[in-house]
Amino acid sequence: MWQISQDDGVKAYIKKIMSQLDRWMKHSKISKLVIVISSKETGEPVERWQFDVQIFGKGASGKTSKKAADKENTEPTPTEAPAEKTESEIQQEIQAVFRQITASVTFLPMLDGDCTFNVLVYADVDSEVPLEWGDSDAKEIKNGEKVQLRSFSTSSHKVDTLVSYRLVE
Repeated sequence: MWQISQDDGVKAYIKKIMSQLDRWMKHSKISKLVIVISSKETGEPVERWQFDVQIFGKGASGKTSKKAADKENTEPTPTEAPAEKTESEIQQEIQAVFRQITASVTFLPMLDGDCTFNVLVYADVDSEVPLEWGDSDAKEIKNGEKVQLRSFSTSSHKVDTLVSYRLVE
C-alpha cells in the first residue's frame, strides 16, 4: 500500500530534497542517502533506510569519481563500472528492490504513535550545501536489527540497500 501525501509542505520539502540530490548525483558528490523515521514523542529513530550509492566513471564535473570507503562501508568502492545492462534488466532490478521494500512490512514492527522523518545525505566535503541543510549525527538505531536488501546497478551507478529497525520491547 503506497502512501501519497496531500500536504503541500511535505510535497515542497521532498521536491527541494530531490532537486538537490539530482545536482549532487550529476556531479558524483553523493555516497549515501539515509531516510530516518523517528518517534515524534521521543525523537528516537525507529527505522533507518540506507541507500549506499557508488558512482562509476566521470561526473558532470569531468573528474573521475574515486569514493573513499567511510567508517560504515568497509569494502572499497570499485573504480570500474559493471558490465553494460539493457534498460529492461535495470528496470527489473529496480522493481525487485521495490518489491522487497514493500514486502518488508512482513518483518518490520508496526510504528506506534506519531512519527516524522529526516533525510540524511553523505556528500563529498567539497560539495556545495544549501544554507538550510544542517549537520547531523548518523541517527543509528541502538541495538537494532539490520537487514540487507537487494541492490541494483547501471553502467553509471550501484545502489545497495539496508534497513535497520528498533526491536519491539
